[in-house]
Amino acid sequence: MANAETALKEALTSIEGATGVALVDYTSGMALGTMGGSKSFDLNVAAAGNTDVIRAKMRTMEHLGLKGEIEDVLITLSSQYHLIRLLKGRGGNGLFLYLVLDQSRANLAMARHQLKRIEEELEV
Repeated sequence: MANAETALKEALTSIEGATGVALVDYTSGMALGTMGGSKSFDLNVAAAGNTDVIRAKMRTMEHLGLKGEIEDVLITLSSQYHLIRLLKGRGGNGLFLYLVLDQSRANLAMARHQLKRIEEELEV
């Protein structure tokens, strides 16, 4: 089992094209931990903004009567992928991993696979 800091470090270093990663509480919008990012890309701001994405999707699913769970959400920009993976394990309720990938260097399928593995090993 990995703690949050170890999981974030592993995501940033082992996932090809990763430029930033955060563990986020979508009930409060707070990033519980971040790694990477840059002066022009504030992971705390991005984390807070992406809580709105998750909340909106959950509300929509509720209005539609959908019973499934969200595994992940992908946002594709012209030069980046933003991958949001909701935590399912013990203690993960209300949390998600947020991963920013450089589209020119990333293998999206592999990144999703690796982020799922990291999420499964994360102990919060």
